Amino acid sequence: MSTVFDLEMTVQAEHIDRLGHVNNVVYMQWMQEVATAHIDSLGLGLQEYLELKHAMVAVEHHVQYRKAAFKGETIILRTWLNEINALYSFRQYVFYRPQDQAVLFSGNTKWACVEIATGRPKRMSPTFTQAYQPLAVDINPLDFTHIDLKNE
Repeated sequence: MSTVFDLEMTVQAEHIDRLGHVNNVVYMQWMQEVATAHIDSLGLGLQEYLELKHAMVAVEHHVQYRKAAFKGETIILRTWLNEINALYSFRQYVFYRPQDQAVLFSGNTKWACVEIATGRPKRMSPTFTQAYQPLAVDINPLDFTHIDLKNE
């Protein structure tokens, strides 16, 4: 079983769109960034993918934008795995603004295991299934009470 993974982000000028808030495409980029940071922390990043000759690729996203984020704000990007099988892993995301205790965004991604050379589906190796463990059932992924901001 695994735990949640948090990545602290400060909203920059380049994240802001013409309406003055974080652009919806940026949230998608943040999903990728926090997922990548999480797998790197599990010891299963790009280098390991290349060595193993298979990788996880996104095949489906579902997102919900709840509140706007603005330049200078600190955002906690949280992710965790909630399910895994031989071919797929399912990752959840919640982006949280500690300043007002607001959930800004939630989403999930279905990731498929593929052979890098061919792009064909492949059963996950034991290396993957050992690293990609679902969130422990006793952990509430929406509990942000223990957030310790680096910027404050």
